[in-house]
Amino acid sequence: MRFPTFSSLLCLAGLVSVPVNGYAGDDPNIKSIPVYSPDRRPPVAARMGLLSRASNRDQLGGETTQQPSPVNKAHSHLQIELEFEIHGNGNLHGDGFALWLTKQRATQGPVFGSTDRFEGLGIFVDTYKNNRPGVSFPYVMAMMGDGSTTYDQAHDGKANELAGCSARGLRNAPVPTKLRLTYFQDKSLTLDLQYKTEDTWTNCFTLNAEDTNIAIPSVAYLGLSAETGELSDNHDIVSLKAENLYALNRNAGTKDFDGSKSRGRGGASRSAQKESGSWSWFLFKIVLFFGACAGGYFGWTIYRTKARASRF
Repeated sequence: MRFPTFSSLLCLAGLVSVPVNGYAGDDPNIKSIPVYSPDRRPPVAARMGLLSRASNRDQLGGETTQQPSPVNKAHSHLQIELEFEIHGNGNLHGDGFALWLTKQRATQGPVFGSTDRFEGLGIFVDTYKNNRPGVSFPYVMAMMGDGSTTYDQAHDGKANELAGCSARGLRNAPVPTKLRLTYFQDKSLTLDLQYKTEDTWTNCFTLNAEDTNIAIPSVAYLGLSAETGELSDNHDIVSLKAENLYALNRNAGTKDFDGSKSRGRGGASRSAQKESGSWSWFLFKIVLFFGACAGGYFGWTIYRTKARASRF
């Protein structure tokens, strides 16, 4: 299977663009900004209408972005939506494709067309069952690579699986098939699939950072790859959309990405200053009152003394 060459710098930091209501989550305070290449064009796959067909055996291929995509604290929450189509004739087919967010730019290799021992996140759409009893295929799973661990090819990644789900009907689906990956740094990683009914998403998994290692590299390449072995299949990449997620009114007491209420430092300090000022004003009025009383008493005493002296 061969992918046409595509490459672009995806700048995930310092974006200046018009906010778009693309976020598909439940929180109305979270909005999104499309990820642009430096010339202000949309992501390269969406721009090219990328379509890759492979019906030959023993083929592999793919591509990643030419430059790494820095993910900093200001733009560290991402959503990637990929529309694809896996199709072919007959019941014997393979092997599948992968979506990558890795520290190194991928080269061709044995893991769905890309290199093994990667560092970062791999999402694998596996269409051929090698040796994994009790699991229905196609199977979609996530693996967090540490740069030294080898993918468990013989058992379809069982030893490496971070989370996953069966997706029977994903291949030759009657509706557009899509994958949506949502990542909140230090919070959560969610994968949703569309393949049963159009505009209906099925949750594959949701992971929490407190329980699972989901640390995507701070500087990462976004990539796609695919592979065929003794069998063949068609893997079409229709479109790819990547967006940064951000919260509205971040310092105005709105919900944080973890769903908890948070108050900005500026708001807290202003509240403390206001409270301190109120107490100061109250104490000033108390002092002023007692000062006026003391002054009045002192003046009355002098007046009474002078009045008594004038009688003699």
